Amino acid sequence: MRLHARTSPGAPDATPAPTASAATLTASALPVTPAPEAPEAIPPAVERGLRADATRNRLAVVRAAREVFAEQGLEAPLEEIARRADVGIATLYRRFPSRESLIAAALLEKIREYAAAARRALAASDPWDGFACLVRAICELQARDRGLGELLSMTLPASDEVERLRAEAQVDVAELVSRAQAAGRLRPDFVAEDLLLMLVANAAVARITRSDAPDAWQRFVGLILDAFQYTGGDSLPAAPSAAQMTRVRARLAADRGCGAVPLTGNASGYVETDLRIGSPG
Repeated sequence: MRLHARTSPGAPDATPAPTASAATLTASALPVTPAPEAPEAIPPAVERGLRADATRNRLAVVRAAREVFAEQGLEAPLEEIARRADVGIATLYRRFPSRESLIAAALLEKIREYAAAARRALAASDPWDGFACLVRAICELQARDRGLGELLSMTLPASDEVERLRAEAQVDVAELVSRAQAAGRLRPDFVAEDLLLMLVANAAVARITRSDAPDAWQRFVGLILDAFQYTGGDSLPAAPSAAQMTRVRARLAADRGCGAVPLTGNASGYVETDLRIGSPG
């Protein structure tokens, strides 16, 4: 026999009300973390303004570097360049993380002038006149700009463009030397290293005499050209080798804070053929 619970008429349903699950209670008890806001977009006009400021700063640094290097040489303090550009030293380093990169940007146009002078000299009808014209032009560029004078006598491996222009000019110079020697005007024992020795010496003459005798370089160049001409006299002592002079250029770069490491033994890693503009030494 089954027993049934008695219910009173009209009594509420005895079925228990559903209770919240533990998971529901736990979730409702957690604090609500708002979704992160998307970063505010920079208005196009402001972004263009920031880019314009960066461009102005870069141009100001390059102009200042050109002036300071011309006056003080490639070892000039970068703080002085930043001061003249009216930017902080951190801004300078953001634009140019190394001294080499700043030198390349500041003196690229001067190196183009050097390459153009070689092309003009090659167009001269008289081989000796073309060679002598180039020597005077290069030495004048050095005398007007101490930084360029130093750059022409050293390597700048951090700048492919500078080294490319220099290599192109060397091809023209090699042709000038060959023509002048074939014409019997340039001494036959002249080699590429003689021209580099001249550049190193003229840079020193121009630097030392710039304030007191600014035209002294012209007499030096006249003496050098006279020595370069072939007169049938005695032969010269042996020239330094291409490898030796490549190490000289690398050492000058390192001494001026341009990061090149002086090489020993063979000048491996540097293109020696860009120095060889005459008969082998």
